[in-house]
Amino acid sequence: MNVMRTLPQRGLPTVGAWCFLDSFGPDRVAMSVLPHPHCGLQTVTWPMEGAVRHRDSVGSDVVVRPGELNIMTAGKGISHSEFSVLPATTGPLLEEIPVSRGLQLWVALPEEHRHRAPSFEQVKDLPVAVGDGFTATVMVGEFAGQRSPASMFSPIVGADITGAGSLELPLRPDFEHAVLVLDGHVVIDGQDIEAGPLAYLGAGRSSLRVDARPNTRFMLLGGEPFGEDLLMWWNFVGRTHEEVEQAREEWEAEGLLDDDAAAASRFGFVQGHGPDAGPEAGRIPAPPLPGVKLRPRTRG
Repeated sequence: MNVMRTLPQRGLPTVGAWCFLDSFGPDRVAMSVLPHPHCGLQTVTWPMEGAVRHRDSVGSDVVVRPGELNIMTAGKGISHSEFSVLPATTGPLLEEIPVSRGLQLWVALPEEHRHRAPSFEQVKDLPVAVGDGFTATVMVGEFAGQRSPASMFSPIVGADITGAGSLELPLRPDFEHAVLVLDGHVVIDGQDIEAGPLAYLGAGRSSLRVDARPNTRFMLLGGEPFGEDLLMWWNFVGRTHEEVEQAREEWEAEGLLDDDAAAASRFGFVQGHGPDAGPEAGRIPAPPLPGVKLRPRTRG
């Protein structure tokens, strides 16, 4: 599956507490991600086409569809899997596989929340803000007078916006913001921005003028600048090399346990992936650590 990573970037490790952004698809490739671990973060799954089945070690087993939001709070440790939901009539031909497209984002948990117990929530009824020329689905935080019910642990915003013409978007000046164009083309501050790269806008704006072509869709991300140094490696967000090394060691050791013992361990056990699960059996092993000490990402 085609995946584009636009955060973190060199010199830009975060936008608010947003610390990771992958855009996947559109592709006729079925998502098939075996159980893998996370800690120190929240995952935010936003499908745009296709449906994804999410299973995790706190017992969740749900399907998320376009317009719905999955929030998984890893805290001290969780594991999960993600598989595309295929129609029963799906055959081997490429054109018979549904299109998958969406965003996978991470939000760094602040110090006081990063060791909390893991949890999961799905929000199916998200608020919609309507402004002059635009419509915005508010995924997280508050935008244009509408607040998402999703549980977040830092001042943050994420909104999926469609519109055309000259748009005036209200912003919080204490937030830094970025825009990811999903479809179409926009002009911001005289700069042409097409689908693909993440455009960082900085902080201090109380509004944003966006000139959008017809059928334009873009994501607005923002939040209070994150004041903690983050060390990100593989699926872990920590603060030191030793923390990440310990998380890796625990995940690898848990792979040797039986299902009951794994369920009581730090990252837990995801039901449906035992040795008798056929192609969905197993888990993803951690890659080796690099030969040098990991260091936090810093702003350039």
